[in-house]
Amino acid sequence: MRSTLLIIQVVAALLLMFAILFQNRGTGTGVALGNDFGSYYAKRGFEKTLHYATIGLAAIFIVLAVVNTLLFQPS
Repeated sequence: MRSTLLIIQVVAALLLMFAILFQNRGTGTGVALGNDFGSYYAKRGFEKTLHYATIGLAAIFIVLAVVNTLLFQPS
């Protein structure tokens, strides 16, 4: 059971990394320095789905980490 949980956690971590890397961000220096006045826009379509998937994968990863820690503590 421990190896199954670890495999699921590794898969969740990889999917989370890809979801984070595929998200679009403004790359201008104004955005990097915090000067993005008036550049807010609504997420739509795939970008919105990817945003929610990232949140879900992060939650799954954290839950799996806690479960692995609580169930399989070294003695």
